[in-house]
Amino acid sequence: MEPLMGMAVSAVGTVVSSALSGAGGEAGRRISERLYDLLGRNRAGDGTDEPGRPSLPVTEPERTAAAARLLELARSSPESAREVTEWVREASRLAPRTVPAVAPGASRPRMLPPTTTLFTDRADVLAWITGLLEEGRTPGAPTIAVLTGPGGMGKTAAAVHCATELRERFPDGALFADLGGASAATALPSSDVLARFLERLGVPPAMVPGDEARQRDLYLDCMSERRMIVVLDNARDDTQVIPLLPASPECLVLVTSRHRPARLVGRHGARPFPLGPLSTEDSVRLIRRVAGSDRPPAPDAVVQAVAEGTGGIPLAVCTTGAGLAVREHLTWERVARQLSDRIHGRDQGGAVMEEQNPDAPDDPVRLVQNVSYGELAPDCAAFYRAIAVWPWPTVTVLCAAHAAGVGEDEARALLERLARVHLLEEVDQERYRFHDLTRAHARELAAAEDGHGRMAAAIRRVAVAQLRFAAGRDFRVMPLRWRLGPAYQGLALPEGRDRADGRHALADLRDERENLAAVVRAAAHHGFDDLVWQLCEALWSLHLMLGFHAQWIDTHLLGVEAARRSAAEFGDRRAEGRMWTQLAFGYMGAEQMDKAADALRQAREADRACGHHRGEATAVEALGLLRLKQWEFVAAQRCFEEAQEILCRIGPGEDGRADVPRATALLEHHIGRARTRQGHFADAVARLNDALAQFRRLPGGDPYNAGRVYMSLGDAHLGASDAELARVCLDEAVKTVTEAGAGLQLADALEARAECHRRSGRRAEEAEDLRAAAACYEENGGRLGLERVRARLAELEA
Repeated sequence: MEPLMGMAVSAVGTVVSSALSGAGGEAGRRISERLYDLLGRNRAGDGTDEPGRPSLPVTEPERTAAAARLLELARSSPESAREVTEWVREASRLAPRTVPAVAPGASRPRMLPPTTTLFTDRADVLAWITGLLEEGRTPGAPTIAVLTGPGGMGKTAAAVHCATELRERFPDGALFADLGGASAATALPSSDVLARFLERLGVPPAMVPGDEARQRDLYLDCMSERRMIVVLDNARDDTQVIPLLPASPECLVLVTSRHRPARLVGRHGARPFPLGPLSTEDSVRLIRRVAGSDRPPAPDAVVQAVAEGTGGIPLAVCTTGAGLAVREHLTWERVARQLSDRIHGRDQGGAVMEEQNPDAPDDPVRLVQNVSYGELAPDCAAFYRAIAVWPWPTVTVLCAAHAAGVGEDEARALLERLARVHLLEEVDQERYRFHDLTRAHARELAAAEDGHGRMAAAIRRVAVAQLRFAAGRDFRVMPLRWRLGPAYQGLALPEGRDRADGRHALADLRDERENLAAVVRAAAHHGFDDLVWQLCEALWSLHLMLGFHAQWIDTHLLGVEAARRSAAEFGDRRAEGRMWTQLAFGYMGAEQMDKAADALRQAREADRACGHHRGEATAVEALGLLRLKQWEFVAAQRCFEEAQEILCRIGPGEDGRADVPRATALLEHHIGRARTRQGHFADAVARLNDALAQFRRLPGGDPYNAGRVYMSLGDAHLGASDAELARVCLDEAVKTVTEAGAGLQLADALEARAECHRRSGRRAEEAEDLRAAAACYEENGGRLGLERVRARLAELEA
C-alpha cells in the first residue's frame, strides 16, 4: 500500500503543479479536471454518484489526503480501480523525462565553449583535478573544484581546458554557464541557469517549473546517476552555485570565482585552487604564440620585457599579443616602451601623467588595455566606448550598431576589429562578449570622454531598436491579441506567410531573451519609462509560451512602476493596468497564486480609474482563468460573466470596440468550460455552441479558437457520458485546427480524440490518432507530448 500511496501523492503533486503553472498545456488541464471529477465522487456505499466540490490540493497534507481518497475510491469497485489506475498513469506522463531516444542532442548536452589554441601552462591545475577524481567519492555528492583568483587570471580558460581534457570520463555530457558574477547587477539568478540547464537536459521549455525549488528538484532528478561535468564560471557567491550542484557522485563540478566561496568549501566539500600569474617563461611562450610567427624576430630581452609588463596575467598577455599580431606597424620595442612608460606614469611623449587609479597604479591589465586603446583608430575607439555603456549579456550587431549610431555593416566590421585585438570575444555567430574587466575599462573611458548624456542616448537607441525587434516578433507570434503601444502601429503579416513563421519568430525572441531583459533594466535605470513598459508588452508572447517566470516577474515589476510614472507625466494611462495583468500571469506560472490575484485586483483598479473598459475586462477574465486553475468553477463563471458586462460598456468608436466580438466569444467559451466542470452539461453545450457561432461570425473566422471550442464540446459530451457526440465534436476539432495550421494544437486535438476512442473501445482508431499526434509533436518540437504519446502507443501495442 505504501508504494501505491507514494505513486498517488506524486501524481497528484505533478498534476496540481502542472495545472497551476500551465506547464502541462491542454493535456495537463484535462488530467487536472479528471482528478477533480474523481475526488468529487461521493464515497462508496452511499448509493449515489453525484459530484461534490473538492478543493484544489495545494499543500502537502492536502495532496496526501487527495491521494488517500483516490486509493479509497479504487477499492470501491473494479471500474473505479481501473479509472484511478489510468489517471495515475496519465498523470505520470506529465512529469518530464530525459529519454535519449526522444532527443539525444538535448539529453547529452555539449555546452562547453571552444577551447583556445593559445592555452599555455596550467598543467598543475589539470593534475590537481585529476587527483581529486581519483580520491574516494562522497556518497550523494559530486567532486567540486573551485578555481579562484583575480579577474583576468585565466580561470575560465583553465576550467574549460580541464573540462575538455576530462570529457571522455563523463560520457553523459557537459553543462556550462557564465554566472556573470563580476557585480551584483550582472549576476544571473540561479533560477535562470536552472531553466537553461533543464532545457539542455531534454525538458521542454513549457514544462520547466516556475519556482526555483521545483526547478532544483527536477534538476536533481535529471542529473541522477549521470556522469557529467558542470562548469559554473564567474560565480559571485555561494548562493548562486549551491542550487546548481548535482547530487550524483559521478559528476564533476568546476567553479571559477574571484572569491573563495566559504560555504561551498565548508559545507559541500569543495576544494579550492588559487590561480596565480603565469611565470615569465610561460608568459613569453604565450605572447609569442598569440603574436604569431609572421612578425620579424625580436631580441629575447625585448620580448621578455613585454611579457613582464603584462604581469603574467593571461588576459593582459593575450591582449598585448593580439595587438602585435594584427598591427604590422607595431613593434615589440614600441610595446615594451609603451608599457614601461605606463608603469612609470609617463605618456607617449614622456610627460608625467596624472594617476587615474591611485589604488592600483600598476595594474597590468589596465596598463595593457590603455596601450591597446591608444592604438585604436578614432572610429574604433568611439565604437569600443559606445558598446560598453551597459553590461549587455552579449553584444549583437543590432545592439552595437544602435549603441554607436552606425550602420550594421560598419558595426559588423568594427566588432571584428575589436575581436582581433582581443578586446572582445566572439561567443556565437555575430554575438560578442566583453571580459568584465575590459568592459569596465571601456565604460570608464566612455564616462570620461563622452559623458553620461551621450551614454544615456546610446542606451535609448539600443532600447528603441530592441523594442522594434521584439514588437515585430511578438506580432508574428500572436497576431490576433490586443496590445498597447505605438511600437505595433503599421505592423502587418506578410502575404503568403509560412505556417512556421510564428514559431521562427518565437525562437528569435528566445535567442535574444537575456538581452531583452537587460535592456528593460537599462531603460528603467535611465528613466526611459515609455520604453520600459512597451518592452514588457512586447515580451508577452515569449513569456506566455516559454515561461522564464523569474525574468518575467523581474521585468514586469519594473514595467508596473514605469507605467505608473509614465501615466503621471501624460503617458498612456492604460499601461499600468496592462502591466499588472501581465505580471499576474507571471505569478501564476510561478505558482504564486495570492500574488497573482492581488496583481489582478491592482490591474482592475488601474483600468477602472482611467476608464479603460477593455483592460478591466481582461483583468477580470484573467481572474476567472485563475479561478479555473484553482477548481473554483462557480467563482470563475462569475468573473467571466462580469467581464462580458464590462465589454458591453464599450461604445462605438471607443478604445477596444473592434475587439469586443472576439473577446465576448472567448468569454462565452470560458463560461461553457466552467459550466461543464459544475456538471451542468446541457447549459455548457448551449454556451459552447453559442461561442462557436460567435467565432464563425468574425471577419475571416477564427479557426484556431473554433477548434478549441469543439474540443470543449467534446469534454462536455464525455462528461454527460455521450461518447459518440463527443467523437463527432472532436472530429470537427481536428478538421478545424488542421485548417488553422496550428501544429501543436492539432496534436492535442488528436490526443483528445484518441482518448474518446479509448473509452469507446476503438483500439485501431485510438492508435491511428496517437501516431498522427506523435508526428505533429515531432514536427513542431513538442518533445514532452511526443514522449507521452509514444508511451501510450507502447502500452496500446503491448
